[in-house]
Amino acid sequence: MVRLILFDIDGTLVNTGHAGTRAFARTFATEFDLHHGSERMKFAGRTDVSLVREFFRIHGLDESPVHFRQFFDRYVFWLDHILAQTTNGHACPGIYDLIRQLQSRQAAPALGLLTGNIQLGAEIKLRHFDLWSHFEFGGFADDHEDRNHIAMAALQRGRRVMGANLQPQEIIVVGDTPHDVRCGKFIGAKTLAVATGGSSLEELRACAPDWAVADLTRVDWGKICGLQA
Repeated sequence: MVRLILFDIDGTLVNTGHAGTRAFARTFATEFDLHHGSERMKFAGRTDVSLVREFFRIHGLDESPVHFRQFFDRYVFWLDHILAQTTNGHACPGIYDLIRQLQSRQAAPALGLLTGNIQLGAEIKLRHFDLWSHFEFGGFADDHEDRNHIAMAALQRGRRVMGANLQPQEIIVVGDTPHDVRCGKFIGAKTLAVATGGSSLEELRACAPDWAVADLTRVDWGKICGLQA
């Protein structure tokens, strides 16, 4: 039986109307006076830290802890500000019903996050859509720059919260890019790929997830989680 479901955020739980990429660009411009470069970067499935590092390298800027702190301290301000003005963001199809359905089941699985967002960025995004309170813990870009090791951090945190006997095969990792599938496989979890974000259904199926769906309304959660009504 599945005991824990770990969700990616962007393209899986919510679509922020590119608020995150806009906040990146605004931060680079206001903090570092760098106005170009982010438009050439691929954001889907990446971690916040790796994206900032790539931008620093594009411009030859020192990749120092001071510069990373300077960036993220300002980034969360712009993210919150831009989200408040965004009119085209939305929760991905089926998310609210999915949470209600899972939480109504006997022995409902815990819900967590496995995301390339820093934790405060994840909270800002999910609070905007009234989703943050549903997730008990997670793995974030604060834990590691590499998504595979973020997955390992989420697994270790799950064992601290739920018990050391939590097994990888009792976990489902849900995400919208091949990066999500790979990091789920890295920890030995089951993987569910959903084509509501950065990749097509065909691209996701090529990564051989356990399940691949167009959106999360297409999933029989009771069946795949082994849950009773």
